[in-house]
Parts: sequence; C-alpha cells; structure tokens
Amino acid sequence: MKKILIMLAAVLLIVACKSNDKKAVAAPLTKEEKEKAKTDSANFTTIEWIDAPSKNLGTLKKDQEIEITYRFKNSGDKMLIIEDVTAGCGCTIPEKPQQPFAPGEEGLIKAKFNGSGNGSITKQITVIANTLPKKDHVLSFSGEIK
Repeated sequence: MKKILIMLAAVLLIVACKSNDKKAVAAPLTKEEKEKAKTDSANFTTIEWIDAPSKNLGTLKKDQEIEITYRFKNSGDKMLIIEDVTAGCGCTIPEKPQQPFAPGEEGLIKAKFNGSGNGSITKQITVIANTLPKKDHVLSFSGEIK
C-alpha cells in the first residue's frame, strides 16, 4: 500500500510540474502605457530588419496584385510599438500590426501593390515606431512592369 501511495505521489508531482511549464504571455498594454512608450524615449527600443528593407521584385505583370512582406525583430529590451505604416501612393496599401512586440519577438509589415504603372517602378513604405536612434524607417520595393 505504501508503494502505491509513493508511486501515485510521484506521478502527480510529474504531472503538476509539466502543467507549470507553459510559456508566459505578456499582458496587453493599456492605452496609457502605449502612449508613454511612443513618446517617452526611456521606453524606446531597437528594431532589426530580418529582410532587406529594399527589395527588387523583378518583372511584374501589369495590374496583378502582389503582397510584399518585411520581417523584423524587436532587438531591444522594451516593448516595440509600430505607431504607423504609410505608403507613398494609393497603389500600395500597407497593414499596420496592432499588437506590441516583446523583446526578441518577430513580426511582419505587409503591403499590397496593385500592379499599376508602366516600366520601372520604385515604391516606399514608411514605418514609424518607438525606436532608437530614429523613429522613421523607410522600406522600399522596385520592379519592372511589363
């Protein structure tokens, strides 16, 4: 009987330990915390562009919509907040990530280009974030529309 109780206790201990191994998830930031992170340079972080910030898409088909993605990583020690993502013209529609990114976390900036134009094109996307040494980051893509 004693052996059964010891084995049962050992099994319960193992199960209890495994259930506590869940990855911790950061709590969402409040509106006030987001605003402070955007304006107080003590809350600024750094960003690393995993993909090159300038892409050559090669030959593109006229009026064919394409999606461009730029991967990034929060390389600092504070929460990364993407404040705004804008395009230089109406033919490119960027998507702004809504959630903040914890230190070490990766994310995507996506944009859709409608394929308008003729010949060589170069389009820019501006990303504004709570980053040092600058808040503005210019991403671009180019190609040849046939």
